Amino acid sequence: MSEERKAQDAGRGARKGFNRESIKNVLIVAVSLSLVCSVLVSATAVILKPMQEQNEALNMKKNVLLVAGLLEPGIDIEERFGMVETHIVDLATGEYHDEIDPAEYDMIEAANDPAMSVDIPAGEDIAGIGRRAKYAEVYVLRDEAGGVETVILPVYGMGLWSTMYGFIALGPDGSTVQALKFYKHAETPGLGGEVDNEQWLANWPGKRIYDEEGDIRIRVAKGTVGAAAGWTGATARGGAAIFQVDGISGSTLTSRGVTNLLHYWMSDDAYRPYLEKVWRRSVEQS
Repeated sequence: MSEERKAQDAGRGARKGFNRESIKNVLIVAVSLSLVCSVLVSATAVILKPMQEQNEALNMKKNVLLVAGLLEPGIDIEERFGMVETHIVDLATGEYHDEIDPAEYDMIEAANDPAMSVDIPAGEDIAGIGRRAKYAEVYVLRDEAGGVETVILPVYGMGLWSTMYGFIALGPDGSTVQALKFYKHAETPGLGGEVDNEQWLANWPGKRIYDEEGDIRIRVAKGTVGAAAGWTGATARGGAAIFQVDGISGSTLTSRGVTNLLHYWMSDDAYRPYLEKVWRRSVEQS
């Protein structure tokens, strides 16, 4: 038998010994493919992470400009954001904390770090967030004289189905609402999802957080402001109505969630120490 014939017979024997459909070989192929796919997915995630972080930061700046009334079609987001001061505030004292770089800080991530956050007792956790960061980003717009014109604060809390994330813009008195915007939530479309409806959000400017005694009075009403109490005319337009916004139809729990998250973040446990300092500085400069 020629050497060539022997080589052909050996090849046929090797092929007969290899069963592509055996469990062993199927597992080898499956594991190999999984490893290759895992490496590709991991590599893609690493490559895209800086781009994703950059997009998230840009989107956050866009939302701050939106609630500040500075977002216009065609503008350069980074350039316009240069008009906004960004600070880190120690929520316990209300003072700026310069040791933390605002560009490197995320209060939502910090809330998950026991060293950077505080636990909220169940009886006090009206916003349903469990923990909050010790420090928060705040954004400040100043007038031509250098005084505070607007303070923009991140707020969040549970609605019916989801955590609602947003920003509230307040005047230099630390109480008058200039705007409220929600940029992320998973509430029911057409019902609780109306928290980002511009028509409903248009009810917020001019409302007040605190009354003259300093109590938090702002809330989303059940139904139309003043209707349940039978208010009409000037009473419906002013007085107690200055602390209330029309409820979202068919969304009692989402509306309650908005009230609760604002009551928490405007309290002594969150932004109030800072807002009181903003108000005092505003009075001193006037």
